[in-house]
Amino acid sequence: MTARFNAIGLVVSDMAASVTFYRRLGFAFPEGAEHGPHAEAELPGGIRLLLDTEESVRSFTPGWEPPAGGGRHSLALLCDTPAEVDACYEELTGAGCHGERKPWDAPWGQRYAVVNDPDGHGVDLFAPLGPGE
Repeated sequence: MTARFNAIGLVVSDMAASVTFYRRLGFAFPEGAEHGPHAEAELPGGIRLLLDTEESVRSFTPGWEPPAGGGRHSLALLCDTPAEVDACYEELTGAGCHGERKPWDAPWGQRYAVVNDPDGHGVDLFAPLGPGE
C-alpha cells in the first residue's frame, strides 16, 4: 500500500465567506459551492482544497468541537513576482480580509506576506526576490 498526498481540508464556519476568499486567490470552486456543507477545488497536480462547515463535521463526527485558537495551519501560495505579493495582499485586505503581516523582504530571499481567511487560517503569499532586492 502506498499512501499519496491528495487533499488539504479546512473546517470553516461560513462556507460562503470562505469560498469567496479562496476564489479571490484563484481557487476554482464550482458555482453554488458557497451554499453547501462541503466544497472542493482541484489544484494543479490533482491536489484538492476541501472545505467543510463546522455543522457538517459535527454531523459525521460525534462530540467534535472546533479547536480553540488559531495559527495551527496555513497555506502558502507562490506569486510570480514580489510586486504580485504586494498587489495580492492589498487586494485581499482592501476587500476586508485580515492582514496578519504586511509584505516584507524576508531574510531567506523571498517577498512575504500573510493574510487570514475568514476562519483565521493563515495564507502565506510569497515570491522569490530578484538579485539586489
